[in-house]
Amino acid sequence: MKPAYEKLAASTEDGVNCNIVQGKTFGCVWHFHPEYEITLTRKARGHRMVGDNLTSLEPGDIVLVGSNLPHDWQNDEGAPGGPQEVDHLCIHFAPDWLGRGWLDLPAMQQVRKMLARAALGIRVEGATRDEVEALMLRIPEEHGLPRVVTVLSILQKIAVSSTCHTIASRGFAPELDPEDELRVNKVAQYIQGHLDETIYLESLAELVHLSPGAFSRFFKARTGKTVPSFINELRIGRACRLLAETDFAITEIAFSCGFPNLANFNRQFLRRKNMPPRDWRRQFAG
Repeated sequence: MKPAYEKLAASTEDGVNCNIVQGKTFGCVWHFHPEYEITLTRKARGHRMVGDNLTSLEPGDIVLVGSNLPHDWQNDEGAPGGPQEVDHLCIHFAPDWLGRGWLDLPAMQQVRKMLARAALGIRVEGATRDEVEALMLRIPEEHGLPRVVTVLSILQKIAVSSTCHTIASRGFAPELDPEDELRVNKVAQYIQGHLDETIYLESLAELVHLSPGAFSRFFKARTGKTVPSFINELRIGRACRLLAETDFAITEIAFSCGFPNLANFNRQFLRRKNMPPRDWRRQFAG
């Protein structure tokens, strides 16, 4: 799954690209770009993939994506009950955003170290998350120097925080090829659209014109995950949302997420969440 290369255009006024994504989808693919990216997901039911980490999205999720780190945000359009509208804010700035050598300034030492950590992605949590969200919500209305100051304030808050954690595995080293967009999109969209069905390795391999064995190696090398692990993580993510947000029977949820039987669902859920589905649901009972 080689990610697609994305070319971004920053504002000529302040060097910051600001996008607000609203609608049924994120309009996103598995991609990378040299610019740093800070995202705030206010609404969505889906998942994000940063490097080799696949995580269910929660409202208020804030992530800093490092330069050339592959990533993807997807809304779960096939979940029972239909998709939730997406409300997503993302900003981008280039490594040389403020000119050559800006990160070499003594005042930027903490930010420089933090941006180096962002090569694995950083999730912003705790009190820092609330502070960063408030700053990010100002950016769409700001321009010029005020926007620059706000972005620098965000970076400083993340840099000094003790509640921000890296996302991808330390050993993650993807092969970056901007010419493989079609392959990754075909596979990702097929899996997302068929989560409630049996997904055969042969069908995925056929989509990208590889043998099953070659496709398995290809997928693991690019994403850091085996095909079954990737599919099961997406299915468990959907199940978690249904357990929290609906009163569907657990057996019904298991089948709607593509698990062949309840025992398999319980086993996979316990492996990834360290508790059975029933206990997970109890956490959200009002």
